[in-house]
Amino acid sequence: MPLVLCGTPIGDVRDASPRLRATLAAADVVAAEDTRRFRDLARRLGVTPAGRIVSYFAGNEAGRLPELVDALAAGALVALVTDAGMPAVSDPGYLLVRAALEAGVDVTVVPGPSSVTTALAVSGLPSERFAMEGFLPRKPGERRRLLAQLASEPRTLVVLESPHRIAATLADLAAAFGPDRPAAVCRELTKTYEQVLRGPLGELAATARAEQLKGEITVVVAGAPDEDPSAVADPDDLRDQVDALVAEGSSRRDAVAEVAGSTGVAKKVVYAAATGAKLP
Repeated sequence: MPLVLCGTPIGDVRDASPRLRATLAAADVVAAEDTRRFRDLARRLGVTPAGRIVSYFAGNEAGRLPELVDALAAGALVALVTDAGMPAVSDPGYLLVRAALEAGVDVTVVPGPSSVTTALAVSGLPSERFAMEGFLPRKPGERRRLLAQLASEPRTLVVLESPHRIAATLADLAAAFGPDRPAAVCRELTKTYEQVLRGPLGELAATARAEQLKGEITVVVAGAPDEDPSAVADPDDLRDQVDALVAEGSSRRDAVAEVAGSTGVAKKVVYAAATGAKLP
């Protein structure tokens, strides 16, 4: 029997699928991040698990592997659940997946809600390409160093954060990415008090300082904008390129157009560099 990664509701229990209910009811073993939370979820789903329920969380993940792999090898159906969302995505699960695969056990998934894709979809920011960073480092220095590395990332970024660190994290994001970078703070997604705050990072950081944002929080940040070639172009280099084409027989007008096309720099900027004219 396979290892089944079970995506669980991130807030609204009505998002649970019939397949999730059936899998949890039939599993020989349910490995749960928090057994008490799982029992409460099962109660709200109207499910009575037939198998054993064992804890499987970050603190005992490695130690629990042999027992679960042995159960899988013996033909048991093992369902893995975390407190909310998809196991192995910023939650325990990766080590068990690797161990199961190495033991020749099939791994499958019962898809379910995800705070990452939910926040990305509702953010209003570009979603065709994105990078999931999960929880940022807790220590301010480590967090700032990582954000400095991510500042030029062109893909939309998704990060997870706790209520008591969100103000500091947004302030660090605004400092690293610039206060005008568009972002969205998504709080309590799918729950009764769902809230999505959209705006520049500087404004969102100010809001977080002034208000106590509670609940589960996912932050979506627009990727770094494309750099304008005209803003960083070297006038001397542009002039030399134009002069070289003119020396080969091109008219200055054609040379300016060719250099503008090859560099992405605006024609008026190339012309000004080549002739010494002032930009309007």
